[in-house]
Amino acid sequence: MKVKVNDGCIACGACESVCDAVFKVADVAVVNESAVAENEACVKEAADACPVGAIEVE
Repeated sequence: MKVKVNDGCIACGACESVCDAVFKVADVAVVNESAVAENEACVKEAADACPVGAIEVE
């Protein structure tokens, strides 16, 4: 699974609140690539929770 946060990120923190093992928010959300494989379910949930659709999951 590949995860990318695009330029539309507004740093609201929704992804981090859903899946803090993978997402950290400062100025924008940052993906911890090494934690994606073991947290795929919450990554998908975080992408769905993003109010601006800034998380791309492949």
